Amino acid sequence: MQELKIRKITTPLTDDVISDLRAGDKIELTGVLYTARDAGHKRLVKMIKDGDKLPFDIKGQVLYFVGPTPAKPGMPIGSAGPTTSGRMDLYSPHLIKCGLKGMIGKGARAKEVIETMREYKCIYFAAIGGVAALLSKKIKKAEVIAFEDLGTEAIRRLEVENFPVVVINDIYGGDLYKEGVKQYSTRE
Repeated sequence: MQELKIRKITTPLTDDVISDLRAGDKIELTGVLYTARDAGHKRLVKMIKDGDKLPFDIKGQVLYFVGPTPAKPGMPIGSAGPTTSGRMDLYSPHLIKCGLKGMIGKGARAKEVIETMREYKCIYFAAIGGVAALLSKKIKKAEVIAFEDLGTEAIRRLEVENFPVVVINDIYGGDLYKEGVKQYSTRE
């Protein structure tokens, strides 16, 4: 049986770290993640187009596509599972071009997003859906930093420790979703 190798990476991400990642790599992220869903993405891109300063320095950062539930007493955050990434595809290229280096969600990405990721060196990770309560235990601190009026879709700054993700799209064109289908369909 093959040993499961998990790489530990600290955010923010650099081109050197990203260049060493391949589709299928299992990662534990430690450091800061920022949350953003559809409405938050829309506002961030509008700010970019309007020449406004973003609520955080996006260079080297990782966006987690999540709308967490309210925190229980004594906890930094409620359940925090990934949302479908395709809804962010319209906005992601703008953020990547501004220096975003990683995204976490679930589901496949559009061709334009994948091409922009390759050109600007950005990685797409997947977090496992259905384990939102368990993922929230890897979040040590959470604070709303922008768009509080959006409720669960507000931009949050999360401090995470050993947050489990898998590289889906690397900067070399690797796509775990496509490779997985090929492996499965060629089994006898």
